[in-house]
Amino acid sequence: MPRFYIPPHAWNLDHLSLDDGETHHALSVLRMGVGDRATVFNGQGWEATVELVEVTKGRVRLEKINASRTEPLRCEIVLGQAIPKGKNMDLIVEKATELGAAAIVPLLSERTVVRVGRGEAIEKREKWQRVAVEAAKQCGQNWVPRVFTPQTPKEFFQEQEEFDCRLIASLQPDARGVKTVVAEGKRPKRLLILVGPEGDFTPAEVSLAKANGCLPITLGPIILRTETAAIYSLSVLGHELFH
Repeated sequence: MPRFYIPPHAWNLDHLSLDDGETHHALSVLRMGVGDRATVFNGQGWEATVELVEVTKGRVRLEKINASRTEPLRCEIVLGQAIPKGKNMDLIVEKATELGAAAIVPLLSERTVVRVGRGEAIEKREKWQRVAVEAAKQCGQNWVPRVFTPQTPKEFFQEQEEFDCRLIASLQPDARGVKTVVAEGKRPKRLLILVGPEGDFTPAEVSLAKANGCLPITLGPIILRTETAAIYSLSVLGHELFH
């Protein structure tokens, strides 16, 4: 059954309709018409089975058949990811969505090749948010992670986000296994994991992270590419925290 996204601000089970982009996809790409059924979701847990009851002037009106809400995962995992070059950030956002990340913070570390101005940073955030929505549509995920505007690690820590546990993927000798670190404390409800760029975070950035409570964790004996490290980290943390 086709699956469409309706943003939270437009979510009203008594008056459901698709925006221009989703309407185009339904009518022009999928060739849907009155009487066809679909699934809609709002990215904050709600999902509904609907029927197309009216198509006028490129607009689609929907009628709810049934609705349900998916509970959030037992731990919110926030991925702080140094932006890689090329389209690898798209891949990371897509896979992070599939793996249940609650939020993604694109980080401009000192070793990040990508450099963006303020206007471009906003455009990139919007683009990556759309990638997250599309990934959620494809994988049946009813929770869409929030994508932050690209920022430096210093700017992120100045935001004073609240976490029960803070981790940083590290190649340093003091890094410990994920299971060991997570098992030492009370099961977190909100956790931060930082993943650096190719070549890792600089010593100054690692010191900054540690000063803000981040515990170094190892991702094993093999040095991973940054996109692999992100997927690996979320997979291992999901295994430890979601079950």
